Amino acid sequence: MLQDYYSKRPLFGGAIASTFPNRFQDVSSIRQVPDHQEVFVDPVRDESLIFELLDLKHDVGDNESATWFLQDLATEQEAAGSMVIEQSGVIEAHMLCYRNIPAVVTTAVGQMGAARKGSTKHCEVLQVYVANLRLKEVTTDVLITAYEPIHINPLSESAKAVGAGFAVPAAQAGCMPMAEVFKLAVSSFKVNVWSLFGIVA
Repeated sequence: MLQDYYSKRPLFGGAIASTFPNRFQDVSSIRQVPDHQEVFVDPVRDESLIFELLDLKHDVGDNESATWFLQDLATEQEAAGSMVIEQSGVIEAHMLCYRNIPAVVTTAVGQMGAARKGSTKHCEVLQVYVANLRLKEVTTDVLITAYEPIHINPLSESAKAVGAGFAVPAAQAGCMPMAEVFKLAVSSFKVNVWSLFGIVA
């Protein structure tokens, strides 16, 4: 039986909110991440959810933006064997409007072999979910990224915490599957204070 309770969580000092399971702990202050990021981790399953505010990439088209960010993550992490599994078309997010102009959203899902937690030798196979919410009126790309381990190398640091080999399926562990966590976080994303982006609301 699923026991994965979730709630609305404040982000960036409450200026933004999103809903996702309570098992994800805020580690932003512990990991000393940049101010434009908020990082949440489930230490039991080594899954993570990252919210990031970036300057709008004017040279990247809406229809390819999530895929572009997914490939950029793979390059940044020097991922091996990365591939895009699926991508969405452009969707207008009417629940996320500034001056009655909706954001546009694209999503992409991929897999990659990536070293995590400082290890450059011991790769994990990860499923990566990326959503790009384009807030063009405030020249911001919001990136929501979810990482789900598929296979953990026995020599990696993650193996000490969650075990090596193939990850236990979420439903079997009584957890919401990461694909659903990702959809919930994206669909519930809300800006409460638009002045966060340096504009007068």
